[in-house]
Amino acid sequence: MPKTDKKCDIELFRTWTLSTAMTLGSSVRAKGILHEIQARLPAASKKSISLDGNELTLAMRASEKTAFNAAAGVVSGVMNEAETLPVIPREIQDILVIKPSERHRWLADGRLPSAGTRTVRLNGRARQITFHVFDPKVVEDLLDRGVVDEWRVEDAEAKAAKREKATYQRKVERSLRKNPKAIKKDDRAIDERAQQLRGWEEFDSDGFLR
Repeated sequence: MPKTDKKCDIELFRTWTLSTAMTLGSSVRAKGILHEIQARLPAASKKSISLDGNELTLAMRASEKTAFNAAAGVVSGVMNEAETLPVIPREIQDILVIKPSERHRWLADGRLPSAGTRTVRLNGRARQITFHVFDPKVVEDLLDRGVVDEWRVEDAEAKAAKREKATYQRKVERSLRKNPKAIKKDDRAIDERAQQLRGWEEFDSDGFLR
């Protein structure tokens, strides 16, 4: 009976730590970096990289040393880019603790500047989706300045003003429906005042105002 090669059971390990500058304090962002690494690895190596907290671990069998070294190079490359990788929608929502509706609204009015768009194909589907991405430095600045609370106050004030205007408009419309003659009466008053001003041009041409 052939002996089992114990060396084949020995695994190769290497770990990397994701810094706060890379994740911006977001576990969703950390998973996004993991997904970016997996997207760049060959299919056979995708499951060899794992994430536990902020620590990435690459593990393979000793017999896969060549593949291990190649995968380690890919992981190191992504780690060097991690701080500048665009922030995708679900990441910015987690980082700034905002709702999708707020992201859409602030993106539309320019308060949340877009860094461009990305198009991806959904797993197992032919359909593609396109979404806006964000500059991590801009997101970090927004987070540090705490502008989200200010934007929510601005939105609440604008909503209240809009509601007040709509209430007033409905009140005016109800009043006009109850007394439709009021408009005609006002129009007649304006016409009468205009009639009283006739002859003004002749008065002015006589030079009394010069």
